[in-house]
Amino acid sequence: MLAQLAISLLPYLALLAAGLGAGFAGGLFGIGGGFVVVPALTLILPMLGTSPQQVMHVAIGTSLATIIFTSLRSVQSHARRGAVDVPFIRGWAPWLVVGTILGTLIADRVSSSTLALIFGIGVLVFAAYFLLPIRPERQQISDTMPTGATRIGLAGFLGLISALLGIGGGTITTLTMTSCGAPIHRAIGTASGVGAIIALPAAIGFAITGFGEAGLPRLSIGYISMPAAIAIIATAVIAAPLGVAAAHRLSPALLRRVFGSYLVVVGITMITKA
Repeated sequence: MLAQLAISLLPYLALLAAGLGAGFAGGLFGIGGGFVVVPALTLILPMLGTSPQQVMHVAIGTSLATIIFTSLRSVQSHARRGAVDVPFIRGWAPWLVVGTILGTLIADRVSSSTLALIFGIGVLVFAAYFLLPIRPERQQISDTMPTGATRIGLAGFLGLISALLGIGGGTITTLTMTSCGAPIHRAIGTASGVGAIIALPAAIGFAITGFGEAGLPRLSIGYISMPAAIAIIATAVIAAPLGVAAAHRLSPALLRRVFGSYLVVVGITMITKA
């Protein structure tokens, strides 16, 4: 009896652990935590009754739903420290949403294995960012933020790729801002806000496009598993401020290398699965 209870609780304990990792990584690096949540969900969702054909769609949709809350929690903590560029977020928001909608529509039209392949390749690209020996604040190429067509293109691409990968787009946002002269802590704080702007319309899109699909786990809203999302959010919102505190007090160089190495393993694993 106890053994059966432990086995039935195992997926939810794993989800709580994934939430801790996602929340801490989100606060530390200004990312939404999707790079932690999506791989974890691909392993856990089959135990919750998700069909193989729907695993990646549900993993990405659920990840985006959790990012809404983890990003809001992170940006709140960063805002208390004066590390959020609100005009940047306002200027980018409309084009982020447009890109996100396009990404959601594309994701609905590709198979789970194709999404896994896209995710694996995307993760490897982002791993290079975290493993670069040059500190991002030293890669400055401009003194001003992009405007006009450049901003529209970057923001649209950021929204599209984030919707396809189930992430908050924090890495690209941080890289863009530091390349244009923003302090690293302000870039990380602002990236947390961008994550919420991306995740909200993307999660709504995955809920709508997945409505009525077969092979979804119980208590799902479209491609969003509500039990999984709630379990992850419960611990992620607790861990996010801890990551924020670490970002402001500690040099993240070692953690960047560890996280980058983790992304390499995840990327290769997802490509192999695909």
